[in-house]
Amino acid sequence: MHLLLILCGIAVAIFLISQLMKQSAAQSANENQHGNANGAHPWQADNRYPLAYIAGGKLYYQQAHGVEQLQSPYVQEMIDKIERQQERHAWKENTSFSVSANGGLRHFKKDGANIEATAMQFFDRDHIMYFLRDEVMGGLFSMNLKTGEEKRILHKQNLSLSDLNLEPSQARFLCTSASRDGASNIAMIHADGSQFQALTGGDTLDCAPTWIPEADGKILYQSAGLARVNGGYIAAVGNASIQMLDMKSGRVTEVLSDPQFDYLHPRVCPSGNLHFIRRPYEAVKNDTLSVLLDSLLFPFRLLRAVFHYLNFFSMMYSQKPLTSANGPAVQADLKEMILKGRRIDTEKALRSGNAVQGVPSLVPRSWQLISRDRQGNELVLATSVLAYDIHADGSIVYTNGKGAFVIDSTGNARLLMKADLMEELVTGA
Repeated sequence: MHLLLILCGIAVAIFLISQLMKQSAAQSANENQHGNANGAHPWQADNRYPLAYIAGGKLYYQQAHGVEQLQSPYVQEMIDKIERQQERHAWKENTSFSVSANGGLRHFKKDGANIEATAMQFFDRDHIMYFLRDEVMGGLFSMNLKTGEEKRILHKQNLSLSDLNLEPSQARFLCTSASRDGASNIAMIHADGSQFQALTGGDTLDCAPTWIPEADGKILYQSAGLARVNGGYIAAVGNASIQMLDMKSGRVTEVLSDPQFDYLHPRVCPSGNLHFIRRPYEAVKNDTLSVLLDSLLFPFRLLRAVFHYLNFFSMMYSQKPLTSANGPAVQADLKEMILKGRRIDTEKALRSGNAVQGVPSLVPRSWQLISRDRQGNELVLATSVLAYDIHADGSIVYTNGKGAFVIDSTGNARLLMKADLMEELVTGA
């Protein structure tokens, strides 16, 4: 029976290939007429909401005339260095110097600098702080957005920071410090890069720290426990809860926890309400029934793999999947993403019909932005929320992964902009 299913799959594949050729030609003609919209960042300028966001490891920020990518002189320096190295070794290609001792070929060319942004935070409207890293080094920088002047605040090997959160006085900031074993903890550092101090410890995922207004020395953060197997590999991650740390006493108090939910990204608005993202917790399934089900579904998953192999070529050449010629385009190399610790099938998400004001969402409606007052009353402010930030006037800017929206003080929401694969965002004062 398995063989019959595979043969049927091959027959379907032959049909789909013929459709692919027609679809590719039609798509190319359409792009020649209208241009390729991928990567476009249309913006409705609103100077009340300075905005920066990370998409595909690159940092973008708002200007009066639109959105621009932040061009780091440090990154350009690394790119120039790699290009000079390639030029020095270019003459060795296709000569005896390109043959190694074991008879193989040496490869002198390298890909461009694989440097990505992991965090950003406004000092004010014209100054921004951000963190860049590659496989070896990590650096904390600041830039004057008007002059383009960049300052290197901290640069160390194996340094990996995210979730920058400035103290109102701007003298110090909180951040998430990730270790190479997969754990992460909360740290504090002065704005000049000095006095780095770890605030939490243990084999946990502690992240998204924030200061509590008018609560000197107290902070909030999300935390999830890690379960490891022999060899130190992470086997499972527990549900994320919200914790409060008193830095003076070192005491940690649980604020919100539920085995059925993850509570993410706590923030406190100017009126004192606690905001957070709530989503269903997905536990690791490892029982006999799951193993039996995997065995029964193996042939169907094999056919699905064959289909997606062909679908890959469809998206490579036409930027359209085989499943629908009219659906939103998905980049071929971004079939899946890790968003907030959860693996997301971007193709499936964009075709689920889940949209916010007509903008497709990368995350399901069950990812909700919640406001909780001091009496414990909760209000759902928005659904399909991947990331958000609170403006000084109490307005909330959030993203569903494909667009940015603002919720004003009256509770009304409107679209600010559309962009591809927004992962994190912050708004300034």
